[in-house]
Amino acid sequence: MKLDYSFIIPVFNRPQEVMELLDSFLRLEFHDAFEIVIIEDGSSEKSEGIVEDYSDRLNISYYYKENSGPGASRNYGMQHAKGNYFIVLDSDCLLPPHYLETVDGFLNTTFFHCYGGADSAHLSFTPLQKAINYTMTSLLTTGGIRGSERSVTDFEPRSFNMGISKEAFLKTGGYAKIHPGEDPDLSQRIRKEGYPTVFIPNAHVFHKRRISWSKFYVQVNKFGMVRPILNSWHPETAKITFWFPTCFVFCAVASVVMCALRDFRYIFPLLLYLGAILIDSSVRNRSVSIGFLSIIAVFVQFFGYGLGFLKSAFFVGILNKDPQKQFPNLFFK
Repeated sequence: MKLDYSFIIPVFNRPQEVMELLDSFLRLEFHDAFEIVIIEDGSSEKSEGIVEDYSDRLNISYYYKENSGPGASRNYGMQHAKGNYFIVLDSDCLLPPHYLETVDGFLNTTFFHCYGGADSAHLSFTPLQKAINYTMTSLLTTGGIRGSERSVTDFEPRSFNMGISKEAFLKTGGYAKIHPGEDPDLSQRIRKEGYPTVFIPNAHVFHKRRISWSKFYVQVNKFGMVRPILNSWHPETAKITFWFPTCFVFCAVASVVMCALRDFRYIFPLLLYLGAILIDSSVRNRSVSIGFLSIIAVFVQFFGYGLGFLKSAFFVGILNKDPQKQFPNLFFK
């Protein structure tokens, strides 16, 4: 089967990001035809003018719809796309020149109905963006689940960099109305329909994450709240490692309290871990300042995710509350 690719990109009030992303499409080292589908999700700052500027150089379809969230917008885009294989991106991503050539070469050699790839930091990113990217992808923080080379199946693709065949989309009905968490949920439903998922090495994107510390905290806090909900929907995916950020919160607080009240040596394990973060991030980013920012990012990420996970685990896992009624901010109507 010849693969005809349609890129599915929802956008909300980010025309500048769309321009930067479309610029990266112009540099792709892939010479066959592909389609780009932009879905404007009820934005007040529309990207239509940006799309028109690129329409003579790229095959772009543009749709405007009322705001219903990224999952429903991706479904809308896939329903209107002309290709038979959909590549889902976030608007704050940039593509390296080899991206589509890498994906196409992999799928034509070993076909999968669903794949995911890593996200990484571009050299042009700000120190804050690089520090947050480090904590989101590092082996020392997340186990590398978003940035390591996993060529095996049993991988949960994320929708900043995710491929879905038209067949798998039609079989599953696409994304649910939960957000965040709509992508791992879809990954699990795809696998339950008999389609293995895979990680494609080197098919990474540059994920900008236009974000502040406060926005980052809100984001990871929602990630934490979503995970127990996903575990209740897909019990086979529950892992003890999901509790690690919550354990970090308790251990960090306990070590500081015990250091103040009993003995300064209680703080040593925490300092050793943070020292490893500082060294690893500084080496990887070639910047000591980014290393120190990464320490801040670790605390924001683990406290945000850990407390969100604990709250949701209590209400959903222990009290058996309806997730949609307990956490309405995690669902689109």
